[in-house]
Amino acid sequence: MTNRPLNDTIHRVTRRVIENSRQSRANYLDLMDRESDRQVNRGTLSCSNLAHAFAGAEEDQAAIMAAKGPNLGVVTAYNDMLSAHQPYHRYPELMKIWAREVGATVQVAGGTPAMCDGVTQGEAGMELSLFSRDTIALSTVVALSHSMYDGVALLGICDKIVPGLLMGALRFGHLPAIFVPSGPMGTGISNREKQRTRQLYAEGKVGREELLASEMGSYHSPGTCTFYGTANSNQMMMEMMGLHVPGAAFIHPGAKLRQELSRAATHRLAAIGKRGEDFRPLSRVVDEKAIVNAAIGLLATGGSTNHAIHIPAMARAAGIAFDWTDLSELSSAVPLVARVYPNGSGDVNHFHEAGGMGYVIGTLLEEGLAHADIQTIWEGGLEAYSREPGMDGDALAWRDPGPSGDTTMLRPASDPFQPDGGMRLVEGNLGRACFKSSAVERERWTIEAPCRVFETQRDVNEAFTKGELDRDVVVVVRFQGPRANGMPELHKLTPALGVLQDRGYKVALVTDGRMSGASGKVPAAIHCTPEALGGGPLSRLRDGDHIRVCAATGELSTTADLGNREAVPQPETEMGMGREFFAMFRQHADGAEQGASSMLAMAGL
Repeated sequence: MTNRPLNDTIHRVTRRVIENSRQSRANYLDLMDRESDRQVNRGTLSCSNLAHAFAGAEEDQAAIMAAKGPNLGVVTAYNDMLSAHQPYHRYPELMKIWAREVGATVQVAGGTPAMCDGVTQGEAGMELSLFSRDTIALSTVVALSHSMYDGVALLGICDKIVPGLLMGALRFGHLPAIFVPSGPMGTGISNREKQRTRQLYAEGKVGREELLASEMGSYHSPGTCTFYGTANSNQMMMEMMGLHVPGAAFIHPGAKLRQELSRAATHRLAAIGKRGEDFRPLSRVVDEKAIVNAAIGLLATGGSTNHAIHIPAMARAAGIAFDWTDLSELSSAVPLVARVYPNGSGDVNHFHEAGGMGYVIGTLLEEGLAHADIQTIWEGGLEAYSREPGMDGDALAWRDPGPSGDTTMLRPASDPFQPDGGMRLVEGNLGRACFKSSAVERERWTIEAPCRVFETQRDVNEAFTKGELDRDVVVVVRFQGPRANGMPELHKLTPALGVLQDRGYKVALVTDGRMSGASGKVPAAIHCTPEALGGGPLSRLRDGDHIRVCAATGELSTTADLGNREAVPQPETEMGMGREFFAMFRQHADGAEQGASSMLAMAGL
């Protein structure tokens, strides 16, 4: 089928992003050109430098010393507590073998931390989560600072890890880089059953033993969690930006196809270096169109709200300005073509079986809803990502995914679930916030009710248990922004608020904190900026103030006269769990709409 011309709104937003980024992008590309020109040639390093660099290279030592072929650096976020990253344990060994097949070598350049937000939800460690992204970026920079590499393989999947790896790698954008995923675990118990058990537990109708059995039925083996949260949204975006081998996102760990895709990534990375004939530096792959494509994919698939923070931060690392106005305007033009749990009943395995990313990209391109002409790590631009991978005997092959295998989960862009992407900007005298309308029934897009104000999600759950929230209510949870306490996810609010909604009450959440990519169902204005700390509007709210949250009109407002009120001071910052070591990150962080990064703010980017 012939692709339609690019949608006018997408064209307009892209031109605005390019114009707003003109100077910062030029500065970034100039830096990358200078870095490329002065890149250290291993042959010019002193003997002492070289000896240190490949003393542990064993059988690859002679090849690295002679500079016979490209030397590829691996930055790995491996640990075996994180199920999605457990399969990475043996990747470097295998990649060394695959690199030798094409005359290249591989060294592990370094490792990064890798938090599991599922483990830290509702706990003190969650206050480190967002800033772990900056820590990962810094770790990536340290890993690549040895001037030994001709290309970078990035091993990371989950929430803050992919954005952090990309942000760090972009500062070495004169090198090519490829993300190498490991794939999702198999499908466990139904998501509907898991959600039902969580709400029963919140009501005290089942015990901890039943809840744990349910959770273990969901999260049961190596691989990415199968709901469509931030981790799987990361994988979607890497496909939309052309940073994977096409179709690599959702193939199971241990499958022959998964191994061959990782092998192909290693071979491809060796082929696109500066010394080859198809040089594709990361700085040129991640451009304004690629960033817009990432946002389009997020909107078209109902992806994680966390990326309203991560996309601006990743863009800034490449000298690109992208904000919530851009995201909201794109949302008005990009239809919702996928419903994956928590926005639908099936998980990412069902999504992949129905056609997955190949289908999504194909239908978007057909309707002129994505930039086809981006430079990807693979040949053929984004069009190459509209096909799905498979095995033809022992060889990799790609084929047309055909029509949707399940129209309750995946539909063509010409006949979508809804005409817009469902990530809306709401704003007013309470600030600017994000509202994920694709996860909420339309009759709940507008909530008007008195508010109840809290400073912690623990206090919310205690009030719920006491029956104090059994009414129409807008729950406000403030002092959860990046400068206040690191902007933790407030996922433990979801069961209680869901119960209230199921009881027939009109319920909404307003917060300067985050909600997980797994959140849904309850209307929520999240990432509210300016945050409460420092006198933001939320700090002036009082219990009983009337609040209106409306995704249809883009409104976030109160009838209260906030101008005549004193701001409530921030509660005392808690210590322990190492949170005190992140005081610098909190102090220097910028707003959620800018990416909530202290590292980028302090660097003047």
